[in-house]
Amino acid sequence: MVGPAAKRDAVAHLRKVLGMSERRACTLVAADRKMIRYQSRRPPDIELRSRLRDLANQRRRFGYRRLFILLREQGEPSGINRVYRLYREEGLTVRKRKARRRAIGTRTPILVEARVNARWSLDFVHDHEVSGMAARHSRVTSSTISGKRVARELTMLVEARGNRG
Repeated sequence: MVGPAAKRDAVAHLRKVLGMSERRACTLVAADRKMIRYQSRRPPDIELRSRLRDLANQRRRFGYRRLFILLREQGEPSGINRVYRLYREEGLTVRKRKARRRAIGTRTPILVEARVNARWSLDFVHDHEVSGMAARHSRVTSSTISGKRVARELTMLVEARGNRG
C-alpha cells in the first residue's frame, strides 16, 4: 500500500520527466486528483517539537507515552495522538540499552589427570523422561563433546577397566 505522499511524488515525476498531463499521471498511479493537489494547512508545531525533542534527549529511556505525561504536567493541551505523530516525524525512538560487557581473556584449559582409573566428575542435571523414569543429563556444552560421545567413552572405559562404582 503506497501512501499519498509517495503518489504525489510519482505524479510529479511523471509530469516532469515524461511531460504527462496531471489527469493521465493520476490515472496511471491510481491517485485522486484532489489528493495530488492537497496542501496541508496544519501549523508546524515548532515549539512543541522542540520541547518534545528536549525531553526525549533528557529522558532517553522514555517512550512517547511517558513523554506525553511529562508534557501534560507542563501544561501542554495536545492529545496523545498528536504527540505520537510528532514523535514519529522527529524520528525519536527509545534508545537501546548497551550490551553487557563480556569477560575478557581465554578460558583456562581443563587439567587432564594422566593416571589409570583416575576419578572424574561431570556436572549432571537431574530430569524425568516422558515415561516418568529419572534421567540424568550432562551439562557439557556443544562446543566440547556431545552426550553420545560421553556415553560411548564411558561405556568403553567400563568395558576396559570394569565398573568400580
